[in-house]
Amino acid sequence: MADIGDVRDIVMNASNITEFQRKVYLELLNVPCGETISYGELARRVGCGSAQAVGQALRRNPFAPDVPCHRVVASNGKIGGFGGEREGEKIEQKKRLLEIEKALVASGMI
Repeated sequence: MADIGDVRDIVMNASNITEFQRKVYLELLNVPCGETISYGELARRVGCGSAQAVGQALRRNPFAPDVPCHRVVASNGKIGGFGGEREGEKIEQKKRLLEIEKALVASGMI
């Protein structure tokens, strides 16, 4: 993974994303490793009333995994989607990424 400052610069200067996507990706960089945020809370933080719009921005995330869209979950406590899918291998991948991050934080490696 790249340094978070470098990632912020890349997102700030990207010409292949919308301003809304930029806001979502930059705000998501504030979510620490090993933690999650709901689609609704992320929407609120970027001044958007639509968790679904945030989900669509994340689906198009060209900076993954450096912009960690796997940290965004449903507000009902469920895992939510990942890569435009709601079941299958992508969801299993999201679960593994979250487990790895939590283990790294718990072990003091991060």
